[in-house]
Amino acid sequence: MTRYAAFLRGVNVGGVNLKMAAVAEALTEAGFTDVKTVLASGNVLLDSRAGTETVRKKAEAALRDRFGYEAWVLAYDLDTVARISADYPFERDVDGHHSYITFVSDDDVLRELGDLKGGPGERIQPGVGVIYWQVARETTRDSAMGKTMGKKRYKSSTTTRNIRTIDKVLRG
Repeated sequence: MTRYAAFLRGVNVGGVNLKMAAVAEALTEAGFTDVKTVLASGNVLLDSRAGTETVRKKAEAALRDRFGYEAWVLAYDLDTVARISADYPFERDVDGHHSYITFVSDDDVLRELGDLKGGPGERIQPGVGVIYWQVARETTRDSAMGKTMGKKRYKSSTTTRNIRTIDKVLRG
């Protein structure tokens, strides 16, 4: 049995409002065990004997069937999430800045995002399957990464979490 973190894209931030208890119920009914949500922003811990890709597809199908929206899920075993967090290349807590990790499931998208040049107060660095990003709070939406991530092309293969959220997921 493997413990996974499933990150749901666009939940409770862009018109898709889901109760996390209902999400946990839907994923339990889909056959996952020990399902637990973390915060209300689409972070789910669950156990499965299946591989990562199967977990992702099964979770997406369960959410689409239950809630009737175009669900996108990025799933990682917890050891991978811990490694990604440990590899964060910037100082984690910088006054006036947000520290993010963007999870990316498409290699072409990862290359595109990794090639972005950050503007003032913005740092972007590709990692293994992720983009590490730090940005001044007042410029998040107007930053190179912020403007790019809003495009439809990136919705199905990316999701971004604050480093503090990742730490909470890892603590379970």
